[in-house]
Amino acid sequence: MRTRRIEGVLLGTGLTLLAVWGGAWIHRTVSSRTAVKRFEADQARSSGVNSAPVNDPAFGSRVEFTLWSAKRVEAYKDSLVQKVDRPLALLRIPKIHLEAPIFNDTDDLTLNRGVGRILGTAQVGEAGNLGIAGHRDGFFRGLKDLAPGDKIELVRIGRSDTYVVEKIQIVNPEDLSVLNPTPVPSLTLVTCFPFYYVGSAPQRYIVQASIVNFDQSHHEVRPFESATARINTKENKK
Repeated sequence: MRTRRIEGVLLGTGLTLLAVWGGAWIHRTVSSRTAVKRFEADQARSSGVNSAPVNDPAFGSRVEFTLWSAKRVEAYKDSLVQKVDRPLALLRIPKIHLEAPIFNDTDDLTLNRGVGRILGTAQVGEAGNLGIAGHRDGFFRGLKDLAPGDKIELVRIGRSDTYVVEKIQIVNPEDLSVLNPTPVPSLTLVTCFPFYYVGSAPQRYIVQASIVNFDQSHHEVRPFESATARINTKENKK
């Protein structure tokens, strides 16, 4: 009788321990799966915020944020309500699906809103070298995928000019020779390099292109303002 009682107690203890273990296993499994689902949901929401295209009010086209940093996306959205002046022209690069408004100057607000004409370089529509700067984690991230022979379009009121990439190089910020004047309309696109460098990037990535449909009658020629040329665009640390 005593033996049966001991066996009953042991059996009950064993079943209790088994139930506790089973409950703990179920709780751990459910909690783990719930945590994974929450993480995936947060990741999806974050991805949606960063990559969902936005219609740019300056030209009605969709801006793709796929390659942009989250910080630059937020800076761009904030700039929409702060910078409302009309762009000088539009920059289009079909290969990398880029369409960006070109504004005058390269201050922080301008480069968050679009790309900027480097002061001292040719004006839009002039015969000369038009320097355009953009952020490497924003509009100009895709420049890394360009190659000689790729086309660039400069769209202004009543006219669209086509340029072909001739040269890509990496220079130090102090090297302003890439902005030297040219006898025919040229584009020099400038961004910081390396593209995924953490902090203020130490070099500049330069894309140089020349026009392919040059018509002197459609371009004004003015003196090159070398004294005010700037290539050292500001970049916030990431």
